Amino acid sequence: MALKQLAWLGFILVASSASAQLFSTDPLWNESEVPAPPAFSKDKLIPINMPGYVSVRLGIDPGALAVTPDGVVRYVVVAVNESGSMSAMYEGIRCASGETKTYARFSGNGPWISAQDPQWQDLNGSLPSKHALVLARQGVCEGRSTASKSAASIVSRLKAPKLDY
Repeated sequence: MALKQLAWLGFILVASSASAQLFSTDPLWNESEVPAPPAFSKDKLIPINMPGYVSVRLGIDPGALAVTPDGVVRYVVVAVNESGSMSAMYEGIRCASGETKTYARFSGNGPWISAQDPQWQDLNGSLPSKHALVLARQGVCEGRSTASKSAASIVSRLKAPKLDY
């Protein structure tokens, strides 16, 4: 009996250790100060290649994309619906942890509205839209790493995406 309990205890320790390795992030990591949402242009958007059932056209402004020293890729995503109405979101992707965060929203012709207490959310989670996951796969991330420390390099990758979904 004691041998069986010891075996289970060993299994639980190994499983929890493996689980912690799979899902842990750097506990010492701190996000750098987030600048105010940048100005953006809807004239030169790089399309986000969403599945066909998505009726809203999404794109990012290459001039608003930035890679920060803390490993966060920040960008403005612009959404245009079938009637031509436009909205935008200032967001970030952290490839190392597979997370995204929305910092602010812009609706039509009003000012940017900061998100109240923005939190990092799993890219694979139940977000209302999967555009951040598609964007990460389209060229922002390379596995659990930022595809490049250069915004220009990421913009090039986004213009010629390698999609795997």
